[in-house]
Parts: sequence; C-alpha cells; structure tokens
Amino acid sequence: MDRTFVLAGAVAGLIAVAFGAFGAHGLRGRLSPDMLAVFETGVRYHMYHALALLLTAALMPRFPGKAMVAAGWLFVSGIVIFSGGLYPLTDKGVTILGAITPIGGVALLAGWAALVVATL
Repeated sequence: MDRTFVLAGAVAGLIAVAFGAFGAHGLRGRLSPDMLAVFETGVRYHMYHALALLLTAALMPRFPGKAMVAAGWLFVSGIVIFSGGLYPLTDKGVTILGAITPIGGVALLAGWAALVVATL
C-alpha cells in the first residue's frame, strides 16, 4: 500500500506543478483576480496533499494499520474532490462543482485526523 501512496503522491505532485504553471501562464489574462486566487488555492492544496500522500507512504512501515490506509485514501479523494472541483469552477464557470468542494475539504481534514489516529 505504501507504494500506491508514493505513486499517487508523485502523480498528484506532477499534476499540481503542471496546473500551477498553467494557472500562472495560461490563465493570468483570462480569469478575474478573484477566480485566479481560487484556482491558486486549488493548486496549493493539491500540492500540500500530494506531499501528505508521500508522508503517509513514508510513515506506513512505522505505523501500520487501517487508519494510515484511510488517511492515504482520504487525501486522494480530497485532492480529487476539493482541487478537482475548484479547477473547472474557475476556468469554465461550472458552479455546481463549487457545491461539492466542501466535501473534498472534509475528506482532507479527515485524512489528517486519520493520520493522527494512526500515530497514537
């Protein structure tokens, strides 16, 4: 499972850097400053949690168990739902996705909580 989360973290980091570059160079003139800030928030949380996935994978041998696995999957789902909801919201104006981003935020919070539980 730790290999899965290393792979997921590496792919998520790669996508976060690509989206960050796209936002900085491709969206700067196309989006309002407010929408660009929302996009940048998505990229920032995307990268933070790509790193959290790598941390989870690194800690798995030391703190094995269901809580650590749950933390990894919660980080994956949080990235997809939170950041994945913000990107089309800002670029395409798909407002329905703005309603589901809080679910992604809760998944990210739950991932950190699961990491705490795993280490106790």
